[in-house]
Amino acid sequence: MNTVIAFIIIFGVLVFVHELGHLVFAKRAGILCREFAIGFGPKVFSFKKQETVYTIRLLPIGGFVRMAGEDPEVIEVKPGYHVGLMFDAKGEVNKVVINNKDKYPDAKIIEVEYADLERELIIRGYELNEEETLKDYKVSKESYFVMDGQEIQNAPFDRQFGSKTLMQRTLAIFAGPMMNFILAFFIFAFLGMVQGYYINEAVIGELAPDGAAQASGLQQGDKVLAINDESVSTWEEVVKIIQVNANEELLFLIERDGQSMNIPVTPKSDKAENGEERGVIGVFMPTEKSFLGAIPNAATETYTWTKEIITGLGKLITGQFSIDMLSGPVGIYKSTEVVAESGIFLLMRWTAVLSINLGIINLLPIPALDGGRLMFFAAEAVRGKPIDRHKEGLVHFIGFALLMLLMLVVTWNDIQKFFL
Repeated sequence: MNTVIAFIIIFGVLVFVHELGHLVFAKRAGILCREFAIGFGPKVFSFKKQETVYTIRLLPIGGFVRMAGEDPEVIEVKPGYHVGLMFDAKGEVNKVVINNKDKYPDAKIIEVEYADLERELIIRGYELNEEETLKDYKVSKESYFVMDGQEIQNAPFDRQFGSKTLMQRTLAIFAGPMMNFILAFFIFAFLGMVQGYYINEAVIGELAPDGAAQASGLQQGDKVLAINDESVSTWEEVVKIIQVNANEELLFLIERDGQSMNIPVTPKSDKAENGEERGVIGVFMPTEKSFLGAIPNAATETYTWTKEIITGLGKLITGQFSIDMLSGPVGIYKSTEVVAESGIFLLMRWTAVLSINLGIINLLPIPALDGGRLMFFAAEAVRGKPIDRHKEGLVHFIGFALLMLLMLVVTWNDIQKFFL
């Protein structure tokens, strides 16, 4: 149960932060955002604040911000339609009743001759039960359609995604992945301030029980000045000497409480991941706690993990990794289960790494992902005009279908790996 809760929280935070980036920058650009959703599929929970409906959906495979103009508007008012018009204090139409007009006795019923609710914001028509006089009705920019008792806000062209500048659209899309990197940075910074962060100094860190360092009398905080008369100043230099001297006594010149002393230490033999023998003395890299130091360390960790993940993706593309090494929701769940057993701090670090991974994946130039959208914006910048919307939509649809297929394959591999 703890793993389920941890997975739901991690998934929710990553998707929420990602979609929040889209939402904030879209709203700053003046785009009408109809829905902010965590998950896909049927709605589990929803509420409306101002002009946006916030929903939690059943399937935990992502999220979305539904911006006006990205999809065809669901309601159209065409010539010949009979609609009801309701007016605000300025005499402008603020509600267009599409059906069930008998439930709105105050609405003026007209037969539509012409309507432009995006640019001109007018409805022209004949009022029923009156003389057949054609009349124009000015529509408010904050108007609503009323259909099946539900109010749906109309989106004038200047509130639609496509009306915004190339830079505004680019920022609205790029902001999602950007927020994932920012989240990782803040998690690493918090952990650095609370737990401390590794420093590349020749200082003895935490000692492992029953290690050669503890048996020899070394203590945490000892500053290593030299090993076998060879001066050292960084942790990397200390480790390098220890690793090539398995089972060979080393004389550590250390400084403790302002005094120098020599301590002999014999590294034990251990095998590295590549099978080679190496020396170890059971000492962890030194750490430091500092608010000012935690900030650059967080930037370094974010950069390092970003580089590692990109390198891994590169190996996948070149065939050095196989698709079987990819993990979907099931694989991430099982990994979260293992990490959760090690405590909240390691779980937070795992969340930061997943956040970076989500940001990078979304920036890949694949249709239906943010990177695919940005690729079309780049083409628009080069051409000086946008790609045809229908062609772009078809590319994204095909890309989304292929992504769903890939997710099914990866999920099936995870199920076979962990449960069959």
